[in-house]
Amino acid sequence: MKLKMKTCIISIINQKGGTGKTTTSVNLSSALAALGHKVLTIDLDPQGNLSYSLGFEEFENSIYNALTEETSFDKIVLKSENFDLIPADLKLADFELDLVNTDNRYFKLKTVFEKNNISNYDFVIIDCPPSISLLTLNALTASNYILIPMQFEVLSLQGLKMILKTYQNVVEKLNPDLQIAGILPVMYDKRRNVTKEIKEHIEQNFQVPIFKNFIRTDVKIIEAPSFGKSVIAYAPNSPSANDYLAFAKELTEE
Repeated sequence: MKLKMKTCIISIINQKGGTGKTTTSVNLSSALAALGHKVLTIDLDPQGNLSYSLGFEEFENSIYNALTEETSFDKIVLKSENFDLIPADLKLADFELDLVNTDNRYFKLKTVFEKNNISNYDFVIIDCPPSISLLTLNALTASNYILIPMQFEVLSLQGLKMILKTYQNVVEKLNPDLQIAGILPVMYDKRRNVTKEIKEHIEQNFQVPIFKNFIRTDVKIIEAPSFGKSVIAYAPNSPSANDYLAFAKELTEE
């Protein structure tokens, strides 16, 4: 599947915790950059897990400063491995509370993109909070595609229904051009019967594409954040590093 546009903005979304959302944001960014693409990754989660996973615990500015129009991207962007990063911190939670009473509360991030030049990037990857929050809706309003990392387990189906309902609402009211890139199977074990059953159920009951490539369970991908690195930088020959590189190729090639 080739995502069609000059600067492709992708929101990585799943309101269920522990689904590999931040892991996918980190490693897809690294994989796309390894393939020669210029990538900007944005941590939009007040917990700042993506920033921490890449070794950034202290920084002067964050996405909060851009959303409040205190400063521009060029003063926020950090260099991380082979791609650029805009970090997040707990101030984002306060910003989200302030958004509730703001008229254009769903369009803050889109306005930031319009005011800052992101056209020199091939991909902008947004790591959304693990909830359908105002920050998540801002991401979806500003994006071209959503990507859903998902464990093929029974409880994940309920979460998928909620994501698709949110997607429909955003398309109808906020961003008619938003598309679903697809579901990325993560922590995938094709030997388990339930994995095959969940995959078949999605194919039969949901109009959502499932990527051919999947991400296997791998101890190296669990270890990598402890070293402030993507698994591609930490263990380039590991199964999960190879999986994310293969997935990045699938995402960008016809």
